[in-house]
Amino acid sequence: MHDAVIPAQGGTGGRKVFRHSVRGQVLEALRAALVDGELVPGEIYSGPALGERFGVSATPVREAMAQLALEGAVECLPNRGFRVLSRTARELAELAEVRALLEVPVMLRLARTVPPETWESLRPAAAATSAAAAAGDVPGYADADRAFHRAVLSLTGNGQLVQVAEDLHRRSQWPLANAPRVRRADLVADAAEHSALLEALVAGELSAVESLVREHFTGATAPH
Repeated sequence: MHDAVIPAQGGTGGRKVFRHSVRGQVLEALRAALVDGELVPGEIYSGPALGERFGVSATPVREAMAQLALEGAVECLPNRGFRVLSRTARELAELAEVRALLEVPVMLRLARTVPPETWESLRPAAAATSAAAAAGDVPGYADADRAFHRAVLSLTGNGQLVQVAEDLHRRSQWPLANAPRVRRADLVADAAEHSALLEALVAGELSAVESLVREHFTGATAPH
């Protein structure tokens, strides 16, 4: 496939997304549309119609949708298109529980072994979440949020852990059907938890780290 530029649509504010392939661009654009609620749970979308929206053929759309089906975001309907799957509050709570079971003990282990200067190096990742939150950019925040958690978990040196956690994290960011758009204030509060966590890690305050990590999975409503 050739390099291309696809203008993002709808709530993405006309931003352009650059990727190494048409399929990659379409996949990222569709993921952003899912997070932002532009692709509505329960609705059916056809490959040709989405291809027309993005100015590409239906083939890269179908390829991207096949990946989203593997991720559990959509289901393929032969000769009809793709239905965006509906999430329940219970499913999202279960995802949060699994993520906490996975990430909390890892974070506490890292808090005891990683030196302060390494945690300092993650400040730009935390700042990126704050910038996206301040702009009210829900898809941008989702990307920055995953990048922050990925950077933290990468300190384990366990690529399988990072991959599993990334998949769970992405799934947890898809909104409920008929859910209101995430408020900017919720994004800002969630981003502030990243900064507070880094402060505690740099200072070596393990009790504060444990409290902040657990609250990050159970107390906020933003798509983290």
